[in-house]
Amino acid sequence: MKDNHLIQLLTTALTRLNISTDVSKQLMDFVYLLEKWNKTYNITAIRDLEKMVILHVVDSASVYRYLSGNSIIDVGTGGGIPGIIFAMLNPQLKVTLLDSNQKKTRFLRFAQRQLNIDNITVVCDRVEQYQPKTLYDVVISRAFTEVGNFLKLAGHLCKEKGQVLAMKGPRVESEEDVQEIGFELSQDIDIQVPFLDARRRLLVFNRI
Repeated sequence: MKDNHLIQLLTTALTRLNISTDVSKQLMDFVYLLEKWNKTYNITAIRDLEKMVILHVVDSASVYRYLSGNSIIDVGTGGGIPGIIFAMLNPQLKVTLLDSNQKKTRFLRFAQRQLNIDNITVVCDRVEQYQPKTLYDVVISRAFTEVGNFLKLAGHLCKEKGQVLAMKGPRVESEEDVQEIGFELSQDIDIQVPFLDARRRLLVFNRI
């Protein structure tokens, strides 16, 4: 019964976001896998399945429409949020999941195999040390660190005409000095997350 409720919740949310519900089962399989590993490895602080669906899957899906380009890196991805959700929503995207925590990247590689996700690459490394052969169209993170610090640490991963996206809560952070880092704030978007009564912001930075 609970399974049916969760699937209905997810499909309703995806419909409201104008996203195909064809991927609902795979997304739920990911949530169940995350819950199972969470009991032993503490991948995420959220334990409740319904909260996982809303705060991880639906929250990530709510910013999907604002992505551009074909290559994305999710910095400090943890349990694969939001990167693995994007990869499921669009199999054509090339998504890199970056985290320095070995138990979390071990989970991500297991999820990749179990769920047959062909368009993700899992990297265990510190963001400031990671030097990819090819830079990314989009560098994104959810609450990884303060905005200025995020740009300093991860800005080198962004293509010349790429974007850095920071998923944030309602708290206003200082965006001063970002131009000195080589970026400018181009958009500050209010994100409406279905079934979530909380404000979300998406900060979009372009290279100068």
